[in-house]
Amino acid sequence: MATVELRFSALPEHVRTARLVAAAVARRAGVDEAVLDEVRLAVGEACTRAVGLHQSSGITAPVKVLLIEEEKQFSIEVGDEAPRSAPGDRAPGAAGDDADAEEDEMGLAVISGLVDDVEVTAGEHGGQIKMTWPAAQPPLTPPDLV
Repeated sequence: MATVELRFSALPEHVRTARLVAAAVARRAGVDEAVLDEVRLAVGEACTRAVGLHQSSGITAPVKVLLIEEEKQFSIEVGDEAPRSAPGDRAPGAAGDDADAEEDEMGLAVISGLVDDVEVTAGEHGGQIKMTWPAAQPPLTPPDLV
């Protein structure tokens, strides 16, 4: 199992970099080429959501992205440190309003539409979106012919 960890300042301009890195690692992990656009879009939505939660809560900690390559699957975990009591909830006392909460829910809906296997968790120490795609087995190296 190989893992790539990416941390970036909670700024919108870094989301594009996270998308590019995720697509490159997914390709190397054997994710089907036809699915790579979905990977890029889902990571972009998850990272944009995390950046927004950090900014609206005044959190200066970086957004954390884990890219995990396993034998038959590829997973991406996007973590934030915005405290809330349930998935989609805003941080207590956050500067957000109903429009922000609606945008948050819309982002989760887009991710759910792009990824068949998605888990959203949230708690007082932040939240995480875990997305998983099937990955092809790496090609077997043929034995040396003598």
